[in-house]
This record gives sequence, C-alpha cells and structure tokens, in this order.
Amino acid sequence: MEANINSSDQTSAATPISAKAGLVSISIWLTGVYKRERERDLEGQHIPFAIPRLQGLLLLFHALAGGLAELEVENLSGLSPNPEKAIFVVRENGTTCLMAEFAAKLVVPYEIWASNVVDMLTEQAYISLSRGAEERGKCSSNESELHISWLNRAYTLSLYFVKETRNKSGGSEAWWKLSKVQFVYDSSESTYFKGAVNPGKHTVTTRHLSALVTPAGKSYECQAQQTIALSSGDHQKSVVLLLSEVRLQPFDITSDFVFSEEHKCPVDQREQLEETLPLILGLILGLVIVVTLGVYHIHLKMTANQVQIPRDRSEYKHMG
Repeated sequence: MEANINSSDQTSAATPISAKAGLVSISIWLTGVYKRERERDLEGQHIPFAIPRLQGLLLLFHALAGGLAELEVENLSGLSPNPEKAIFVVRENGTTCLMAEFAAKLVVPYEIWASNVVDMLTEQAYISLSRGAEERGKCSSNESELHISWLNRAYTLSLYFVKETRNKSGGSEAWWKLSKVQFVYDSSESTYFKGAVNPGKHTVTTRHLSALVTPAGKSYECQAQQTIALSSGDHQKSVVLLLSEVRLQPFDITSDFVFSEEHKCPVDQREQLEETLPLILGLILGLVIVVTLGVYHIHLKMTANQVQIPRDRSEYKHMG
C-alpha cells in the first residue's frame, strides 16, 4: 500500500513509488546520453558545454531518486482474533519503522433535539476502528506519525510520537512517548450519529500530552484499558479515547515485524505482582513450615539421648 506525505500537520505519508520510478528512469536515460556525449567528445564531435550540463543534471536526478523514500503502510488487523483490535505496520525502504497493535474506541458526546424541539439532549456515539481502515504514516529518527481513516474518511485518528534525550551525569538517557492524539469526525455520518444538531466536521486534540513513556529501543505494552481525553476550542464536551491491548513501537525496530523487548505499563506491572504475590507468599509459608518441622525433629532426637532428671526427689534412689 502506498502513502502520500504532505507537509501539513494532519496528513503525512509517503511519496508515491511511481514518482521515484520515474526519476530512476530519467537518471538511466541521462546516463546513456552522457556516455554517448563522452564518446563524441573523444572523437572531437561534442557540443560545447554539453558534458558539464549533463553531469549536473545526472547528479541532480540521482540525488532526487535516492532522496525519495518508499513508504508502505499495511493494515494487518485481519490477523488478530479480536475483531476490535487493529494492527498497523509502517515500512520505509523495505524496513519496518513503526508497529502498532491496539483496540480503540472513541466516546463522542453530541446533542440532539428533544421531542419538544426546544430543548437539547446529550447522546454519546461509541466509535470503533474499522478493519478496512486506510492508513498513512511517517517515520524519522525523532518523530513518527500514524494516521488512520475509515468510513470514507468520515473519521480520522492521528497518533504522534517523539523521541527525546536528556543528558545526565552518568551519560545520556533516551525515551519515546505519545505526544499528541487528534481525532477528526463528521457528525453527519449516520452509522454512529443519529440526528446530531449542527452536523459536520469536528476536530478534537489532546493538550500537552505525555503518555506511553518508554525507554528508547523498547516497545510499549499494556493490556489494561487506558483513557485519553481530547477537547476542542469550541467548548464542546471532551471526547474520550479508550485504548486497550496496546503494543507499540514507533522507533528503533531492529527486526522486520518483530517488537523489541517490552516495557510494561504500571497497571500491568501491578496486576502481575498481584498475581504472583500469593504464589510467593505460599512458597515462603511452605518453606517456613518445612524448616520448623526440621528443627522440631532435630530437637526431638537431641532430647531423646539426654538423661532425664526426675522432678520428684523420692525417685533419686532409683538412679545410679
């Protein structure tokens, strides 16, 4: 699948592969012309200034052809047994640069007219990702993006990631995070919205987001549900993004289609501890019981070999 990269904040994708193929073809043609002119030059039949100009054009087209990155975005959601879970892979020049797996649902409040056509009531639309969604992506060393659109682009969810580095006394520390989420929705679309007041396109986004913070070189994993609030400037009620079964890595992927070592979210770490703590306590209790029984057994053996001193003085005459 091809993706088109625009310079705008909302739509970033890849240059069409056909553009690069065209530039490569022109470069090959110019190379042939250059060789012929070199042969004519050796025979003294060349056109003045032709060779320097051809050299310049050849270098220019080679640079343009090499500078255009081929970017592919693949929707692999059909591989998931969970119908609500989406799987997306962004590949640049044949190498995986972003991987995302998650189940997402957006809760969007909207207003409808009451039966008296005077008052307004608030309803909620529960919008899920479609398995036939279109994707666009962007990869770089410090910024990555994933844009997901569905239902004829009535809905577009955009995720923005950044990688940051901080210098410390012992060296530098690097991590990546989800820095921005944006959702564009059309309340005139009838699948999720029924009789919305003032239907049309709306855009909501996060404010100063710093989520899914993960050490550089690792993937983020969180099975628990997480909530991210998005708002708009027109004082509408906030839209809520619900994420679960998340596995993400927007940077430093070393193997195609393979996540790096996972960094679990605090909720998953706590749940894992709660699951293993009873087992650990049970093992400790069992060990204490075994040690206690062992000490008691040794104590019995030691006391059995000792001479018993009678407590009643009348029994002393029987000793000796």
